[in-house]
Amino acid sequence: MPIGYTFGTSCISPIDNSTVFLIGGRIWIANTNSFSYTSSVYKFDSRTSQWTTPTINNFNSSFEARSEMQAVIDNNGKIFIFGGINYGNDQTLISYTGNDDNITTTAYNDMSILDITTMIWSTQTQSQSVLKNVDYTATLLPNGLIVYIGGRGSSPVNLNNISQIRIFDTKSYTWSNKSASGSIIASRINHSAVLTQDGNIIIYGGSTFESSEVEYVLSDIVVLNTNSWAWSVTSVSGTSAPPLTYHSAALYKNYMILAFGATSTTNLYTNNIYILDIQNYTWVTTFNIPTTTNPAKQTQSNGNSSTDQANNSSSNLYLGVGIGAGVVILAVVLFIIGFFIYKNWHKEKFIATPGTSKDDNIRETHMSTVYTPGIPPPEIYAQTPMY
Repeated sequence: MPIGYTFGTSCISPIDNSTVFLIGGRIWIANTNSFSYTSSVYKFDSRTSQWTTPTINNFNSSFEARSEMQAVIDNNGKIFIFGGINYGNDQTLISYTGNDDNITTTAYNDMSILDITTMIWSTQTQSQSVLKNVDYTATLLPNGLIVYIGGRGSSPVNLNNISQIRIFDTKSYTWSNKSASGSIIASRINHSAVLTQDGNIIIYGGSTFESSEVEYVLSDIVVLNTNSWAWSVTSVSGTSAPPLTYHSAALYKNYMILAFGATSTTNLYTNNIYILDIQNYTWVTTFNIPTTTNPAKQTQSNGNSSTDQANNSSSNLYLGVGIGAGVVILAVVLFIIGFFIYKNWHKEKFIATPGTSKDDNIRETHMSTVYTPGIPPPEIYAQTPMY
């Protein structure tokens, strides 16, 4: 794929946990100030480090130049992308402040859905009551609700009220609104959001606009409780991260990791990483990564799942054959031992009768009666022990 990419969105496949989908945004042509719309979706295989352009059925052409939106993906492999904006397919450089007044922009309020299991694209047209939204955050809850926070309409100065939470149900494809209570939070765009295990959405930074330019970059940490739908401002210890906007955030265990972005209206870029311990709400510079008993083997397993499965199948086969052979050998040994015990147990004595000898192997297993030849047996049998 061409190098240079801005204002798009990405998500990772829950099916193989290795394929990254890059959606929308602007791909800049190398060594130029122009960007290209050769594709709206790219795939990156993290196992092979290869980029591909997937074939998508029923693709919505109006999405071609879409940017400044955020995608989420559910456990079934459906990617949901709401709204976004395009700049009229203009091929010239547009600064991140958006201060080119000659560019015609169009914001959207539709819901685009890509099923990565079938690569079929669908578009849900919304009613006018659903506001257009750009530069927001989207957070998928375990119950299938997508929570949209902040953002704006077509104009950068027209910020959406952050206390009015818009929610999309991925099961019923319906919208609802929640009026958040609690602390008063400044409306913003280009902030970040992560979801904690206890159902809180942590928001960091963002910015406000004035006359199509960044006016102020925020550095506060605010928390939305999705159980009570209440905002709160959290006190944080440690050396604070700077104000950030246009940055990214991800949650790893109990750590919120912030990366890159702009720190002010004049400092447009930073390559720093900042880490927040959300358990103690403390800024940290290091954290402990859990180790395994054999990390090298685990890394190899993650990168060669097919080979590992084959090796595991062979190991299981050998184990099964070994157990089966052991059971057969044990059964044979027990049979031989039982046979000799049985033979010795019934070898009590040999009774010689006329015309026989001990060599005839006539065995008596009970008390025996001896009859004399020529004399009929008595009517009542008397068992006479032999000495």
